[in-house]
Amino acid sequence: MKFVMAIIKPFKLDEVREALSENGVQGLTVTEVKGFGRQKGHTELYRGAEYVVDFLPKVKLEVAIADELLEPVLEAIEKSAFTGKVGDGKIFVFDLENAIRIRTGEAGAAAL
Repeated sequence: MKFVMAIIKPFKLDEVREALSENGVQGLTVTEVKGFGRQKGHTELYRGAEYVVDFLPKVKLEVAIADELLEPVLEAIEKSAFTGKVGDGKIFVFDLENAIRIRTGEAGAAAL
């Protein structure tokens, strides 16, 4: 099993969710986060005063999947989150040792 975490632009969330659903992902967790990478924030003008926005709004997706879904899921996230501009995000993949469905007690891939 694999645990995939992706940081994407907020307006791409619906596209990514649809792409994941089409590739067999049955559930995911979404968290609104703030951060920066190479883009290092930006300057905005508010009521005539300039100020720097260091942390930009992002969305973090977390999904646990079976090993055989890894490549289609990565491809779906990459294609649907892509804008071609700085700040498109990143995808992280971790090995997932175990998962347990609390309601039924199912473990491993059956719990996904």
